[in-house]
Amino acid sequence: MIALGGCGVAIGASAQQQPKPAQMKSTSEQRSEVSITVYNQNFGLVREVRDIDLANGRVALEFRDVAGQIQPETVAIKSLLGPNQLRVLEQNYRFDLLSPAKLLEKYVGRKIKVYRYNEKTGREDAFEAEVLSVAERPVLKINGEIAFDFQGRFAFPEVPANLIAKPTLVWLLDSTAPKQKVEVTYLTRGMTWQSDYVFVINQDDTGGDLTGWVTLQNQTGATYTKAQLKLVAGDVQRVSDYSRQRGYYPPPAAPGAGAATGFKEEGFFEYHLYTLQQPTDLLENEQKQVTLLEAQGVKVQKRLMFFGAQYYYRGNYGQVASNQKVGVYLDIENKEANHLGIPLPKGVVRVYKADRSGAKQFIGEDRIDHTPRDEKIRIKMGEAFDVVGDRKQTDYKVLGSCSSESGWEISLRNHKDAAQEVELYEPVGWDWEVTQSSAPAVKKDQRTLTFKVNVPARGETKVTYRIRIRYC
Repeated sequence: MIALGGCGVAIGASAQQQPKPAQMKSTSEQRSEVSITVYNQNFGLVREVRDIDLANGRVALEFRDVAGQIQPETVAIKSLLGPNQLRVLEQNYRFDLLSPAKLLEKYVGRKIKVYRYNEKTGREDAFEAEVLSVAERPVLKINGEIAFDFQGRFAFPEVPANLIAKPTLVWLLDSTAPKQKVEVTYLTRGMTWQSDYVFVINQDDTGGDLTGWVTLQNQTGATYTKAQLKLVAGDVQRVSDYSRQRGYYPPPAAPGAGAATGFKEEGFFEYHLYTLQQPTDLLENEQKQVTLLEAQGVKVQKRLMFFGAQYYYRGNYGQVASNQKVGVYLDIENKEANHLGIPLPKGVVRVYKADRSGAKQFIGEDRIDHTPRDEKIRIKMGEAFDVVGDRKQTDYKVLGSCSSESGWEISLRNHKDAAQEVELYEPVGWDWEVTQSSAPAVKKDQRTLTFKVNVPARGETKVTYRIRIRYC
């Protein structure tokens, strides 16, 4: 068996007692290819090809410069020279990392040197000390006495062999060639991406220009240069295992400048794959932005919506709402005829509009889900300032143990200098029937009653209706 030190994950059968295998190392300098597939669920797939000097027979290979948040149970290695060129006898993952605390822990029961500055002589005095414990703080035995909180500089004769600077994969291999071209793949946490969209609308709110950005984060603990980058958009099923999750990943910053070439999109299983059209560097602890799409002249429909509540219809209330806000929404059709028609990954759409001076101002944002082509996107912008409404119950009658009839009046007031169309949404539920209304009533679905109301400039429009409900 290969020594693991304090921490290790061993996979496969133990090797039989044989002559000591050749000790070899591989670093990122031997990479000939690397490709990264990043999922927007905080994990990525790494595939790299390395040209490695090995030996014939049994070889212990240290495979360095892997992700610090690698999932060792997903690692696979194979030779690209042929199916029988390389055989894995044992696989280990070493993550017992070198640190001051860990170094002291490894020296419990051993002797070190402690140096303390002597102000009288102007030099450091050296003390030989035995490390007795590091449970809370170092306990030392110096000159036959037990001491703790001993101020000084600790010096160690060497770094223990089972401590490493970075996480490392270690294989015990049976190789048939002194030089191998190997492919290694693994999943790692700490790598994610999200899409962000900037939508600049025109002065009459009928269209605008949409730009999409990919914001990519690499918090894996490894750097990948000249990588072929792919992104998977979709909800990929994964098994939860909270005990293996390590680290915190901060939210992405605002979009920055992106590459001009952008991504090529293709369908992939039940997801969508976006491939960056040139190699890129993914540095450790780096955030990168790349252009995903650019679309000009996208048509948009602005909608004002006034919502009620289902519980209104089962009681006697009188005045229900006064100066109630009217929601503002933008609807976009993701179609080729609308200069879009591509799968849009989920993300945040931020909307801007130029004021009279020409300066663009932020006017709202909303989060969209994965949106296939030919589907509609709805963005909630906020609440209208100059359009408000009141809702009151004008009549209520109990018709039986499970039914009632009520009368309603909705008053909409528009303080703008232009007429506005407002859509009323009344979530009724149960078994219902409109018996009388002052405006055309539309049964949108079993639970929703709607009206479209034109409100004149600086004017008011009232809608009245009676509705009969049976709820059991």
